[in-house]
Amino acid sequence: GYESLCQGFAPNPTRTLPWTCQGASPLDPDALQRSAFLLNMPVFRLPKENHFPPVELAEPNGLLAVGGDLSVHRLITAYRYGIFPWYAAGEPLLWWSPDPRMILKPAWFHLPKSLRKGLRQGRFLLTLDQAFPEVIQACGETRREKGTWITPEMAAAYIRLHAIGFAHSAEAWQQETTGTRLVGGVYGVTIGGCFFGESMFFREPDASKCAFAFLMATLKQKGFTLIDCQMHTPHLARFGAREVPRSQFLLDLKKALVQPIPQESWRGGASGQLF
Repeated sequence: GYESLCQGFAPNPTRTLPWTCQGASPLDPDALQRSAFLLNMPVFRLPKENHFPPVELAEPNGLLAVGGDLSVHRLITAYRYGIFPWYAAGEPLLWWSPDPRMILKPAWFHLPKSLRKGLRQGRFLLTLDQAFPEVIQACGETRREKGTWITPEMAAAYIRLHAIGFAHSAEAWQQETTGTRLVGGVYGVTIGGCFFGESMFFREPDASKCAFAFLMATLKQKGFTLIDCQMHTPHLARFGAREVPRSQFLLDLKKALVQPIPQESWRGGASGQLF
């Protein structure tokens, strides 16, 4: 079974939520209280077996459990149940299932005209799975001053998922005199027809937005039906993402998981006219 425990952590006002763009403002105190931090509340300690408590038992801020590990099997199980890990260095491994849930469906996706124009003009070279370790490293580096949940252990865990076709990246490159330079990217986990977004970064204006638009076009082309954005951010809301009750997200997730989409490398890019 599961052991309930009570553990307190001091809030860190400089820590930002997953799946937000670089440069986002720190969360306001109400948001910190509502959706991100442990404030002397009871949570479940995970057993050694690869099990999770029902997500309906999560705290109001979304915290469900503590402990466990970042093995491939546990991570895949967690995502299949609508649960994701998120913790900072020095904290125990924390598992979350927030309510409401921010999601995006291909039919909802909105591509601004200015961004569409830039994509058609080829401002960036856009690729898939060409630099997954570099993307996850860059996502961690761009957040280091504010506090990052992408610890070395987290990065290694997602690189293992990538190696077996369960995690993917989209990259934006800029042509320079010395060659191409990675200037933006996004990565996440895929199971069936759901893409679970994790993080993105940019080093040049619009680079992460173009990588995300390329990712969305690729997901639509491959038959994906759901993108999990985890928690609300204005950045993703501008692309059409919406908050829905966790119960609705879980219904959508159940349908997406049975989509017969292969778990394989995406290297080589997408084909056809995407924009």
